[in-house]
Amino acid sequence: QLLFLPLMKNIHKIKLKNTLIRLHNQFNFKEYIKRDPIEFLHKYKNPRDIEVAGLIASSIAYGRIDLFKPIIKNILTIMGDKPSQYVVKFSPQQELHKFKKLNYRMTRGIDIACMIYGMHKISREYGSLKQMFYFFYNKSQGDLKIALSQMSDFFCSIDTTLVYGKRIHPRSYLFLFPSPLKGSPCKRLNLFLRWMVRNGDGVDFGIWDKIPPNKLIIPLDIHISRAANYLSLSKRKNLSWKMAEEITETLKLIDHKDPIRFDFSLCHLSMSGKFS
Repeated sequence: QLLFLPLMKNIHKIKLKNTLIRLHNQFNFKEYIKRDPIEFLHKYKNPRDIEVAGLIASSIAYGRIDLFKPIIKNILTIMGDKPSQYVVKFSPQQELHKFKKLNYRMTRGIDIACMIYGMHKISREYGSLKQMFYFFYNKSQGDLKIALSQMSDFFCSIDTTLVYGKRIHPRSYLFLFPSPLKGSPCKRLNLFLRWMVRNGDGVDFGIWDKIPPNKLIIPLDIHISRAANYLSLSKRKNLSWKMAEEITETLKLIDHKDPIRFDFSLCHLSMSGKFS
């Protein structure tokens, strides 16, 4: 009976590959970009504007999309046509009042302003978000988990006095920067990395091209979890970094070079009830 196990695994792999490729090829990417927070990024041409807008949009991308998209739109409207320049020139004393009413669930407008202030400090210390992440990525010898945790640590350790009035890091602010080292699936940060690193299908941008797409971890939320359970991509049930890794490893059996290319279609199909 044990002799049949490799054969059964191979049959499952073939069926899984056929299913994923079929769903992926039939998916209307152009239409669903309009229903996704990545839509905002497609309005920019400058890579630095794209990455700044990307961190804003991905950080707020939790809960109902019809509720968080207006918040993202309002934030980016405040930042103007060149959000990267807004970040470089950002002054909490002059800009903070513009964010006070932009509250969404547990995220307050002042927390968004603090994140922008964090990006301002990054622009002064590293030049850009990309250069900072490359520094952490290279320092960790290509360990994306470590690099991502160090990026979160940077935001969670800045002096916030100019924003909050004293050096504090409120829970509502820390929520924006989870750490994979603490077991979090880091859905929103992994989503941001997918947008920056991947390319080729008209969805993601590929502007951080020194990181191979097969280093990415799938942005795991309840929708991807539902798809993973339905398609047997993971044996785990609790949303965690380990579950995200397990799903990613399964997808590498289908596409070793770009396993996360299935994320966009699987997520939206799951949101539409495909895997219920």
